Amino acid sequence: MTGKTTDTMHIGELAERTGLSLRTIRHYDDVGLLPATARTDGGFRVYSPGDFERLMVIKQMKPLGFSLEEMAEILGLLANSPGKPGVTLRLAEILEQAGHQRAKMARNLAQADDFIARLRGLTA
Repeated sequence: MTGKTTDTMHIGELAERTGLSLRTIRHYDDVGLLPATARTDGGFRVYSPGDFERLMVIKQMKPLGFSLEEMAEILGLLANSPGKPGVTLRLAEILEQAGHQRAKMARNLAQADDFIARLRGLTA
């Protein structure tokens, strides 16, 4: 393996920088969402800054309920000419889906806040 140590990182550093578990990162590798850029002679995964960015996008998609297949599609769209008309149209559809899911999450959060306020009122 060549390159500066600041250019690549092992899975532990990637986990620390992203706040994700080693198990989660390995799973994303196993299902093809985040294949390691390289492996050391000892077989350890090595990740690039681009891999870090890709993982951050995955992390942003996760709470919106996208499936692994949808995440793979979105990552492909983002990586391959997002300005093309067909790609732009599909990304607009995904944006609408993400917006609906976020609105649902906001409603659920408001309900949780109401419940917490009720409990505080009862325990004060």
